Order: sequence, then C-alpha cells, then structure tokens
Amino acid sequence: MRLALALAAVIAAAPATAVAQQDTTKTPKPDSSMKPTGLPLVPTRNVKFTTREGTWVSVDVSPDGKTLVFDLVGDLYTMPIGGGTATRITSGTAFDGTPTWSPDGKSIAFVSDRSGADNVWVVDADGKNAHAITTGDNTQYLSPRWMPDGKYVVVSKATQLFDLWLYHKDGGKGIKMTQSTTTPPNPNAPPIPNNYVGPAPSPDGRFVYVAAKRGGWGYNLTSFDWQIAVYDRETGRVYERTNALGGAVRPTVSRDGRWMVYATRDDSVTALRLRDLTTGDEKTLVHKVQRDDMESRFTRDMMPGMSFTPDSKALVAAWDGKIWRVDVPSGKTTEIPFTAEVEQWMGPLARFEYSINDTTLLVRQIRGARPSPDGKRLAFTALDKLYVIDLPSGGGNAKGTIAPGAPRRLTKSGAGTGEHYPVWSPDGRYITYVTWTESGGNLWRVRTDGKGDPEKLATRAAYFDAPNYSPDGKRIVVARGPRRPRIENEEANGDPMSAGVELVWFPANGCGKNGCEPQVIAPLTFYGYPHFTRDTTRVYIDDYVEGLVSMRYDGSDRKQVLNATGWTNPLAPMPRPSPADEILISPEGDRALVQAQNNVYVVELPQIGATAPSINVVNASAAPVPVRKLTKIGGDFIGWARDGRHAYYSIGHSFFTYDLATADSLVRDSTIKAEAKRAAGDTNKKSIAATDSAARKLAAADTTQKSDTAKGKPLYEPARVDVTITTRKDRPTGVVVLRGARIVTMKGDEVIEKGDVVVRDNRIVGVGATGSVNVPADAKIVDVAGKTIIPGWIDVHAHMWPAWGVHRTEVWEYLAELAYGVTTTRDPQTSTTDVLSYGDLVETGDIMGPRIFSTGPGVFASDDIKSLDDARDVLRRYSEFYDTHTIKQYMVGDRKVRQWVVMAARELKLTPTLEGGLDFKKNLTEAIDGYSGSEHAYPIAPLFDDAVKTIAASQITYTPTLIVQYGGPWAENYWYESYDITKDPKLARFVPRTELDRRGLRRPGWFREDQYSFPLIAAQAKKIVDAGGRVGLGAHGQLQGLGTYWELWSLGMGGMSPRQVLKIGTINGAESIGLGRDIGSIEPGKLADLQVLDANPLDDLRNIKSIRYVMKNGRLYEAETLNEIWPRQRTLPQGWWQKAEDSWMETQ
Repeated sequence: MRLALALAAVIAAAPATAVAQQDTTKTPKPDSSMKPTGLPLVPTRNVKFTTREGTWVSVDVSPDGKTLVFDLVGDLYTMPIGGGTATRITSGTAFDGTPTWSPDGKSIAFVSDRSGADNVWVVDADGKNAHAITTGDNTQYLSPRWMPDGKYVVVSKATQLFDLWLYHKDGGKGIKMTQSTTTPPNPNAPPIPNNYVGPAPSPDGRFVYVAAKRGGWGYNLTSFDWQIAVYDRETGRVYERTNALGGAVRPTVSRDGRWMVYATRDDSVTALRLRDLTTGDEKTLVHKVQRDDMESRFTRDMMPGMSFTPDSKALVAAWDGKIWRVDVPSGKTTEIPFTAEVEQWMGPLARFEYSINDTTLLVRQIRGARPSPDGKRLAFTALDKLYVIDLPSGGGNAKGTIAPGAPRRLTKSGAGTGEHYPVWSPDGRYITYVTWTESGGNLWRVRTDGKGDPEKLATRAAYFDAPNYSPDGKRIVVARGPRRPRIENEEANGDPMSAGVELVWFPANGCGKNGCEPQVIAPLTFYGYPHFTRDTTRVYIDDYVEGLVSMRYDGSDRKQVLNATGWTNPLAPMPRPSPADEILISPEGDRALVQAQNNVYVVELPQIGATAPSINVVNASAAPVPVRKLTKIGGDFIGWARDGRHAYYSIGHSFFTYDLATADSLVRDSTIKAEAKRAAGDTNKKSIAATDSAARKLAAADTTQKSDTAKGKPLYEPARVDVTITTRKDRPTGVVVLRGARIVTMKGDEVIEKGDVVVRDNRIVGVGATGSVNVPADAKIVDVAGKTIIPGWIDVHAHMWPAWGVHRTEVWEYLAELAYGVTTTRDPQTSTTDVLSYGDLVETGDIMGPRIFSTGPGVFASDDIKSLDDARDVLRRYSEFYDTHTIKQYMVGDRKVRQWVVMAARELKLTPTLEGGLDFKKNLTEAIDGYSGSEHAYPIAPLFDDAVKTIAASQITYTPTLIVQYGGPWAENYWYESYDITKDPKLARFVPRTELDRRGLRRPGWFREDQYSFPLIAAQAKKIVDAGGRVGLGAHGQLQGLGTYWELWSLGMGGMSPRQVLKIGTINGAESIGLGRDIGSIEPGKLADLQVLDANPLDDLRNIKSIRYVMKNGRLYEAETLNEIWPRQRTLPQGWWQKAEDSWMETQ
C-alpha cells in the first residue's frame, strides 16, 4: 500500500510523570517587556556576558565615517569607527541583523523577526522609532541596502528563489526588479540567473551589483556557481560581471564608484577580491577571511555585510571574530577592537525527564483496524498479530471514550510470522489477512468465531498487501509481488512496493488445502487500498499519479474518478500540491474519504461523465464541491463502514467512528436555531453569532473546530474506543558479574581501573573496585580483566526505517546497530507510524535490537499551524496517542509558529528537538526560544564567544550529524574514500550485500582532503562543550553500525578528547531525550546497557572498534556474532541476507 510521509512515533517505555530538567541559565522574573509585538513567547531566562568577538558580524560605516553599526547574536550595536565599547541599540528576543545606514545617517535599515516573521525594519540611529517597511509571512529578506536617494531600500526577497525588490522607506507593497523563474533554460543559450542575493547599489543608483546564479542550494557541491552580476535600472537587464572558479558573492561597492570587493572560494578558504571598476583589473585583497556560506542555505547571505569608508580608501569587514579595517588597495589590515555587553533573554527550556518502565508494555498502536459488517466487532493487528474485540454500543456522537471488550487473538502464529491488514467477509464469517515471514508471505482467511485453523489461499509464497472483499463476497482482491525485491529494498532508498507488484484476485471461498493461483487484474506501482462501491464489477484503487481510478477485473476500462491533493510547499523550487495519502470512494459512490497531511477529509463526489474533478482538500474554500475536515489531531488507517454513513480511522491505540449523518443533522439544527432567533427578533447578537459560527464551520469544512459557545465544546465529536493490550516486556533473570575491567562509568570523570559490574536481571546493582562490591554466591562470573567497560552508545539521531506496511520479522538495521554497541536509539522523524509497532516488538523480545525511541513523524509546515491552539492540537497526536515523549519540529514556519510549537510542547510535557535546516539564524533563535535539541550541523563556522556562550547557556543539545554535515562535503564521503565497507566481514554479517554494494561500489563526488570542513564544524562543537554546552551523537542511519564509529571519530577530529566524545555518545544522549535516570552511565539502579572493549578508548578513540561484548537490558552478547552468552546460550539465527539465493527458489 502506498504510504506518504505521514507520521508515527515510538517509545518502548510507559512514562512516569514528566519532570522538567534544570538548566544553568539565570531565571529572573519573566519580563513581558522583552516580548516584541508579534512574538508570543515570554522569556523566563537570560544570560549576560561581555565579549570582544562575534560570529558572522555584518558591519556598515556611517555616511560621515565616524560610526559603525553591526549585529551581534540578534541585536544591533553602534560604536566609534576607531573601536571601543559598543552601544546596544536594539534588544529583546527578536533577532535583528544585517544593518545598513541611510545616506543621511539618521536611520538604519535591518532585517528582524520582531513581528513574528522576517521583515525589513527601519530604526533611528539611537534605536528608537522602529517600524517595518515590509509586511509578510514565510518570506526571507536578505541584505537590505539603501539606494543613494535615501528614499528606497533594495533587498533580496524570496519565498522560493531570491529576487531584488525595492521598498519605499515609508512603506507600500514594494516593486519587484528581477524576474526569477523556474522555467527550464534554453539549452542553446547561456543560463539566465534566477536567484539574486546581496544587492549593492552603485553610487549613482543606476546599477545594482548582486550575486546571481541559476538554481538554489545543494549538498556536496563540486562547483561554486554564484557570480557577480549587475542589474541595470534603466533597461531592467542583468549582466554577468565575473567568472570566478570559486564563485563570487557579497559585492560591495566603494562610495566613489571605483572599487568593488567580493568574496570567493580560493582553494579551501574564502578570500576577498578587489576589482578596479574603471579598468577591470583584480587582485586578492585579503587571502583568508570568514568562511562563506555558499554550501548552505545562506539565510543571512553568503558572507556578512561589509562597507567602504566614505573616502573609499578602506574597507571595514569582520572575520576571525574581530572587526577589521583593510586599506585599499594595499590590503593592509588593522583590527578595530570592540567590547560589547550581551544580554540574551530566553524562553523556558522544554526538556523533561521520563522513566523507563521495564516490566509492562502498553501496546501503542493498532494497525489496519476495521469494524465488522454489523458494526459490533473490530479486527486489527497489534504487535503484528491479528486481534478481534467486541465494540461497545453507542452512537457516533457518543461523548468521551468508550471501553471495548477484551481483545482476543484468532491465530496461534509465533514471533516469526507477522499478520497484517485484516478484512471482514461481507457476511462477517471470515477475516482475510496477509502474513509475512523472512521467507515470504501468503494470503489467509480464518473463521471469526475462533473455530478451525487459518486457511491458506495462495499456492506460492509471495509478498501480499492490502486485501479486500468484493461486496458480493465472491472475490478477494489483493496486491501481490515477488518476495526478494520486497526484502532487499531499503525503505530510505525507494518505495518497497513498486517492484513487480500486481493487483490480483482470488476466489473468496478458498481453493482447497494447497491454495490456488490468482487472476491478474493490472500492474501496480505506488498504490492505495483496493476497494469497491455497490457495483461489484469494478475495483477502485488510489494511484499516486492519477488519483482514484477504477477498472474491471481484467484491468480494462480504466477510468480516473478523482484527483485529490493536499498541502503545497511554497518553498519548493516548483510548488505544486502533494498527492493525497489515500482516497477511498464511499459504498454509494457519492463521496470520497481522503487522508492528507495526517488529517482525514470527506468530499462530495458528483457523477460528471467527463474529466475527473481535482480537489485540494486543504483549501476547501476553493474546492468545486463541499469538503469537510473530520479530524484536528490526525488520523491513520481510514475507511468506510458498510452503510456508507460512517467513516472510521485510528490513531495510536484509539479507534474513531465518525457518524456523517449525525454531523449533518447537527448542522441543520444549528442553522435552524440561528434563523429562528433572527425571525423572533432575538437581540442577543452573541448568541446568534455563536450558533451561526458553529454551523458554518461544520458545514463549510471543519467539524473539528470548537463552536463559539460559552462552553467552547466541539459541535460534534466522533465516538472513540481505546484498545488496551498489555504484555510483559522481555527481561532476563539471574545475576552476572563482569569482573576485573577498567570501568569508564560516565558518572562525571570517574574511572575505576580494575572493577566489577554486578547485574541482576536487567539492572545494574553494583559498581566498584574488584573486591569492594557485594557479589551473590550464585552469580555468573565473566572474566573481563584487562578490558574496558563503557556504557552502550545512545544515538539520538538514528534513522532506521525497516519495511513499512507489511512488517519484517527480523530487522538487520537493528542487529547492525546493536552489534556495534548501540543500545539505545532515538529517530527524529520516522515518516510513518510503523516504528511504534517495531519498537514494541523489540521491547517484548520478538525482535532483537537496541531500544527504539522516536519523535514519530516530524511536525511540518504542512500541519498548517496558525495559532497556539493549532499547535496544541497537532502535538496532542504525540502526547496523547503516539506517546513519544519527544517531537521533531521540522521547519514549521516563521518564528512565531516555531514559538507556538515549543510553548505547546512544554504544556504537554513533550521534549522538542528541531530540524537545523542549514539555517544558523533559525538555529540560534530556536536555542533562545527553549528548544531542547537541534539536529544537524550549524553551517556557519567558526563560532566565537557570542554564539558559543549563548548556545551553551541555552542548554540545547546540539547533534551535528557530521556524517551528513551541513555547509560542506559530508563526512561519510571522507570515510568511504578511506575505508572499503564491502570487504568488512562484520558488516557483511549484519548488513545485506545489496546495501553494502549500493553504498560502497560507486558514489557521487570526490573531494580533496582539505575540502572537507567537518573537522572545522567538529571544532565548533568542542567550543560548545568546553563552554558547558551539550552535544549529542547522531549517525543519521547512513551506514548502520559502522556509521556510529565514523560519527564519533569525526567529532574527535575537531580536537575533542576521547572522554568528551565518549560522553557525547552516552550520558549526553540519555539526558537529551529525558532518560538520564535510567540509561547513559554505569551506575547502580540503571538499566544494564554497556559494552566491553579489548582496548582503552581513553588512550585512542579508534579503540571503540575493539568491542568484544555488548550488553543490552542485561543480556550479554558476543559483539562479533550477537550470539547470546548470558543468561541464555543462544546462537543468532541466520538472516535472510546470509542465505544462498538458491534457497529462495526452494521455499514456497
């Protein structure tokens, strides 16, 4: 079944009460004056310090040459041009930057998010009378510059690609100067730029110099395509003026019009070039300055702003944390020293502590839930097994949560068989479902009364998915494909369901003992759930390209029925609505149920006999037919009840039934009441408005919104059934002692040179020098003398995406991670909810692997958060239903939206991390706003005191994922160039050959060693650690197992000590996700997750590869094989990837 990047979450532990963690910043009384208009968050913390250096400082010289204005961690400062103590002229939590003087020296233009979104503002030279000259949301503004007439400001503006815009100082809508386009260029002509960044007007105002290129940003760049161009304000034409191998950005023109300075990449550093505009001659002015941002998203331009002095004899620019005067043309540099007092106000830190319940599992997800034809029972899978429960009686408008009957299994299959997608026969006597084992799957049916054994319907093993009965009960339609492509496909590299899959049908009454061969209907690529109307001659299915289509049983007479779309990403190079995740026509054929961007909609579907209607469900006001949103928190596994009056969906372990007829009647009743009040001359306008508003909202689009009544209750609520299934978690019994090793406990700097670790069941009960710890007489002694014990790795950015939909029963990704010492993972953005079930199966011991924690799917801009209430609704998906404890905010919008998310997270006791997004400005503001984590590298380097101290004081956990580094070539390329993964026997034992070949045989791009910047980025992480900040381990799932070592070694290449790196990989990660009370260090009371190494990693970080044993949850394994040696003696079964290909031909 086709799955969009919807959302899911995983935590293998029931939470105790969440407790907010402490941070080290000062916590003064909240100061509401620090909250600018438009920013909803009121700060509660602040940090103060004095600094003499700054990060990415843009500086401008006043027209009289006496005063500098510059930015420093989001505030503006002025200072005499000779240096000295800087005066802060803007303050608060707003982020102000890239200031520029007006020609008369009375005003300063700058970019600020004080309105809640980035806009261009103007303020008096003393910091008073700030006012915006642009108004917009979800728009970027870069590098404003005054035109020489002092009336206009020119700025780069973008929602997708940057154009030059001109704004009057007194306001207006602005004038677009350049015309960016995404139309493909003429292949027979030079490419026309469509991206214009960093304007610099000529003194006479006719020309505007700018960095220009065709296209946007990219990863692992092998060329620098930005060049300086000039825009002619008389003709409107653009002319390219450089052809620099290292690119050319941030043009700055002298005030006499003779000189232009620009930045270019020179070998591995950024240099400033000086051009004489009268002759065209050039020279290098300064060889090494601030590293440019051409390899990132350049959200504050590709270089900080710089400025000529009024006499054009010197350039003032900032690099190496200092401000410099550069004589022109000699290039002589002189520091302009400054001292600045920084006071940064911050939001409360949204980080909480949770406890790991290691005894009982509450199953967090029911999958594929379907009510019986009579509506009295519910079939679903939980822990990848088929269950049935009795549904309670109650209407679709039942209040609150209804308790169902006790869940019961209908089959007796063991851990090696997964059962998925149950569907009832029309008479309710049978349930058909698909299975999967590591040798393939099949199609089965079983009696619903529990009598008899399941009956196999297919002769041959295959991959089966998404079965359904025809309404007359004569056929079962199902997707079928070959086994091997399904198994070998890694979900991160493509859809696993498209290789050789066909839509087929079987006779519903079975085919005898050995099953039978199906009839083929049609090939499938990306597909949804096959289903029907009352018409038994046609099959309906959602096609990724065409939308909802129908066809006959032989695949003929294919018709497009409906094209439903969802959210449009306005920042995409070519914005277009995304396809719906699922479309299901109603049994009567007059409506369609649509799942898009995590929510469920119903649309009216007229019969028109022509081109199928195209409906964007998230823009209901523009739809050609009525569209109603049924959910506000979200919904998965949508479907129609047999009567066509009810729709249903699930979320987490809750099942919802939506009575469309009841909701419709409430609309009518509410409308009638409002009209009656008007007719009766009711003077209570508020009462009429409340009734009117509730009816309009329900009828127009969204039954989930609260009415405007005094009580604020929703007009309609679907019936909710919470399915409760509990089971015991895997937990070994017995006492084992690891004796005689060096123990690096990660409890501070503690190292026990020769000690014992005592483990009872799954927890550590004793740690200390050999002979000092109580050892029970019946304890098993494991001699590890001369070795080193460290905690298990905690990878807080681990993408491990096993098969979606129909699940695997063994997960090689999990095995590889565990074999390399990773005992806990947190996946920040899982795309689907499948990980909930996988994580639960690891907890029960049915699947071997590390602890699987997750944010669930990310919170995206597509969630369309427009208020704090919206943020609360979206985040309830995670706190109330997915039970993830953590979320990932994935570039949801402007700063006000990001603040709403962190505010809602704190209210709901969720610990939020965020997508870095190659945007250091955003990263800083999110640290200031109280986010707990930041994923991916800060692309700006080096960092200096101002940024380092702010980040450290915020107590955000920065996880740089250098293996996919932002702002330069990925570190994984470096490691692939120096290590042949295809010849590593341990990797080959746990990772399929197809994966090793895909990653290790051919790779795009080659970079000379000095072109890699990840050691520089790692050095900035060290600065944060040295300042008391937090850094975490994230290998990003690039290469399961060994990739963890690559990430840790990459961090070490930035100058960190082995101890610092070990801390990042263990206790820091535990604390960052709120689990430091149970994991992350070797201390009594904590869970027994640890590694035994043959060599000491404190001597050499490369020694982490000498892993001998790994213990997870008290079970001890040989790291080379994952054979369990305590408390069971158990050989790891052979994985499918280790079996000969011929065996696949023999297993049917």
